[in-house]
Amino acid sequence: MKYLWSVLMIVAMMSTPVYGADTVTTKNIGMELARDIASAALLVCRKMGYQVSVVVVDRGANMRAALRDDLATRFTLEIAHRKANMSIMAGMDSGPFRKLRGDIRPDLNQIEGLIVMEGGVVIVADGSRIGAVGVSGAPGCDKDAHCAKKGVEAVIERLEFAD
Repeated sequence: MKYLWSVLMIVAMMSTPVYGADTVTTKNIGMELARDIASAALLVCRKMGYQVSVVVVDRGANMRAALRDDLATRFTLEIAHRKANMSIMAGMDSGPFRKLRGDIRPDLNQIEGLIVMEGGVVIVADGSRIGAVGVSGAPGCDKDAHCAKKGVEAVIERLEFAD
């Protein structure tokens, strides 16, 4: 009986395809959640007296939400976008990545759409990376990162219970 069971298991494993699936299901950030993160991050910086821009991208680095405070320069919007893209590319927050990979920072800064600066934060829902938020315009990238993190924290319950 034990032998028969082993043979059946081997036959079953051999009949399973070895190649990848034809379709892939992934989690991604929705527009409403992206908007709420961007708004929360901007308001945190505004309360601290900083005029910033905030960009939220999905897991494929497609822009989902962008806000520029009244007195923030237009350049802050591009920098925030590039910081969010960097977090998507690196798979981690841009600040820690900057510290870990200073050796390739000049090369990465030459790639269109990326900038290796603190202020990009990965957005994770139910264990899946669904996007990133970038903030630019505060006097110091550490302050940008603080606002980005607070923006994500503002919706943490929605992220923890995302389906």
